[in-house]
Amino acid sequence: MTPAEEVAQAEKVQRNPVPSLLRSLLTDHLDPGYADEARLRAAGERTPRSRSGGLAWLVAGTVVVGLVFGVSAAHQTRRAPDTMAAQQQIADDVRIQQSGNDALARDRDALAIREAAKRTANLAGDAEGRRILGELRVAEMGAAAVAVTGPGIRVDIGDPPARPDLTDKGRPGGAERGQVILDHDLQAVVNALWASGAEAIAIDGVRVGPGASIRQAGGAILVDNQPVTSPYALEAIGDAGAMQAAYIVSPGYLRLQPLQQLYGATVAIESADSLQLAEAPTRDLRYAHGS
Repeated sequence: MTPAEEVAQAEKVQRNPVPSLLRSLLTDHLDPGYADEARLRAAGERTPRSRSGGLAWLVAGTVVVGLVFGVSAAHQTRRAPDTMAAQQQIADDVRIQQSGNDALARDRDALAIREAAKRTANLAGDAEGRRILGELRVAEMGAAAVAVTGPGIRVDIGDPPARPDLTDKGRPGGAERGQVILDHDLQAVVNALWASGAEAIAIDGVRVGPGASIRQAGGAILVDNQPVTSPYALEAIGDAGAMQAAYIVSPGYLRLQPLQQLYGATVAIESADSLQLAEAPTRDLRYAHGS
């Protein structure tokens, strides 16, 4: 190597020194703080710290936490009997109120039967009265105010037993309850049954009349303000063959197919020779006018 080449090589080495961080990583295997601490202790300038202070703080903290939990447990224990007594009282009140409502409903039904018998006796004596009775029966049928019996079809719709790994957040109710069928699903089925020729419909024994509503109330479904539970039994009176043929191609039936395939809902349709549907509850007449 010529002298000029040696000078150029030396300048190159000076321009590219080994980084200090890399050098320290290669030569110093311990953090500098450890070395300084060891040097000070060896020189007698620093003594090991006592652990008694930290242990005392640990014991004090444990005692305080234990006292907090003990006071909370004692408070809950004192409140538990009162809470259980209050819940029992509320349950008793609900049962008493429900019993009173059932008694009033029976009285109402008995008075309605008696009133209908008197009306029939008063109007059946002449032709005009019989005509009025015929019009009343047609109106009562349309208002679902009378019990009906006849052939038809039964549609059973049920939620799956569980909803593991479902991701459809648009269907409330939670995977733990397995609720897939919602109020608008039942509404669609009822509308499809009406369109298929049904003359009278009931859901779980609750008659669906002109003023009845089907709506969601949290995790429950109310039909005419009465709770119904899965599996939902929809009974429709009418021509069974014609209704079933029309229903299975209706939007209400097709709406249930994804619920079966994706969520595991159950749907069953069968014909019935005789169905008995109770009348809908009588509603108060608030406004009326004569023609």
